[in-house]
Amino acid sequence: MAVTDEAITKIKDMILSGELSAGDRLPPEKELSEKLGLSRSSLREAVKALEIIRVLDVRRGDGTYVTSLEPKLLTEAMTFIVDLHQDKSILDIFEVRRILEPAAASIAAGRISLEQLAALRATMEDISEATSVESLVEHDLVFHGLIAAAANNSYLSSILDALSSSTVRARIWRGLTQERAVDRTLAEHNSIIEALERGDAELARALLTVHISGVENWLRQAL
Repeated sequence: MAVTDEAITKIKDMILSGELSAGDRLPPEKELSEKLGLSRSSLREAVKALEIIRVLDVRRGDGTYVTSLEPKLLTEAMTFIVDLHQDKSILDIFEVRRILEPAAASIAAGRISLEQLAALRATMEDISEATSVESLVEHDLVFHGLIAAAANNSYLSSILDALSSSTVRARIWRGLTQERAVDRTLAEHNSIIEALERGDAELARALLTVHISGVENWLRQAL
């Protein structure tokens, strides 16, 4: 189990056991990291992940609190982690994406309009190293959707939209646990745009293959 996952599991157990209740404030970072036998950096990543799935509420300058979710909702929120680590069908989805999305990019290279290229460029404007994981994933969904739409094949676009939306959890998790995930994503997206601007179908296909394979390979190691 990855260190961040271990940290999340330990905090989750404290909540589900009743040691921490809804509305409770977490102990100070130093105290909690020592209690759980974790590094402070691992604890911070765990808190960040649990904040995203609404289990914890980080109040700047005040502290970190367990949310006021009902127990049933709290348990459902925790399935975010369980689903990702137990449902191997996510790998099947990435395999299909790796087959279809590069093909869509290859087609798009010959059909994409100036307006669509401008829209792709616009998705990069507000994204930087400081971008939150949630915002990065939103950017990623829009980016891939625009390329699928540029292929101008409604059936292919519909299939890819469904596949892409089914991998949101995995993409969030990668952003939280893989070092330099934001930098890597932005660099790869920029290269893909440049290939599309040049109308280079084979390069666009190759870059999309590498891009999706990177997430797929990470996921195989994480599961």
